[in-house]
Amino acid sequence: MTDREQLLDELRPVSFAIAYRMLGSVSEAEDVVQEALLRVHQTLDAGEQIASPRAFVATVTTRLAINELRSARARRERYVGEWLPEPIITSGHDDPALHAEMAESLSLALLVLLESLSPEQRAALLLHDVFDYGYPEIAEIVGKSQDNVRQLAARARRHVEQRRPRFQTTREKRDELGRRFFAAAEQGDLAGLEALLAHDVELTGDGGGKAPALARSLRGRNRVARALINWVHLAARLPDVSVRPVEVNGDPGALIVDGQQRLIGVLALDITGDQITGIGSIVNPDKLTHLGPVADLRSLLQSAR
Repeated sequence: MTDREQLLDELRPVSFAIAYRMLGSVSEAEDVVQEALLRVHQTLDAGEQIASPRAFVATVTTRLAINELRSARARRERYVGEWLPEPIITSGHDDPALHAEMAESLSLALLVLLESLSPEQRAALLLHDVFDYGYPEIAEIVGKSQDNVRQLAARARRHVEQRRPRFQTTREKRDELGRRFFAAAEQGDLAGLEALLAHDVELTGDGGGKAPALARSLRGRNRVARALINWVHLAARLPDVSVRPVEVNGDPGALIVDGQQRLIGVLALDITGDQITGIGSIVNPDKLTHLGPVADLRSLLQSAR
């Protein structure tokens, strides 16, 4: 491996960590990463010196992601049903996302919340609070004054904190809740499930119009628990379906796979304090292809009937 190749290899996870959090999409983030690394390569080819390659790639990645986010918003307004980010599996040790400083900033719930910010607010908040950039650096990256950047970050922070109060949960407690949740669901234990759910828990399904999913989110402990039990009964009629617990976006979750180990969907739990406050179910095949072969859920359900 040449020095150039090694440098680009080292910069890839830096770029991906920013791009994915900005966009909530693996495919869009990878496009941004490719373009950012190409610009590094072209700059060096032109004989220019890059004093800090990490700062250079962060700047290019953020600017590209801001542009991509503007066009992505128009697409998401036309999206069929509820929109959830493309999930990433964070259990493995070679995932690019693990190079980022804060696992919490990967959660599906937070990424959904960031969708309501302007692209510049999102950039200012992530660069400052997650990636530890100073306001002078951020101002240069987004092309605004330092005062403006401080205001953008402050507004974004208030918005997030109002809608997502932070309650500390230890990793052990979080993992234990995840184990109990999947055990209760598998056993069809309605009371056991309800005991783990917050009274205003929200269940969101993302099929993107390409796979059967909830038309709109369900709220409430009893409604969500009953919907989950119904899903378990339905899954039991599908041939050789299994649930494989994994860490999804830094939180407990699971892959649902068929008998040929093709992916049917991804479940991700959002845990606040000692309760499950949100459950995301992603079955849109377009959002799962980066994780491996994907099953045709419609065909599986038809065969089960």
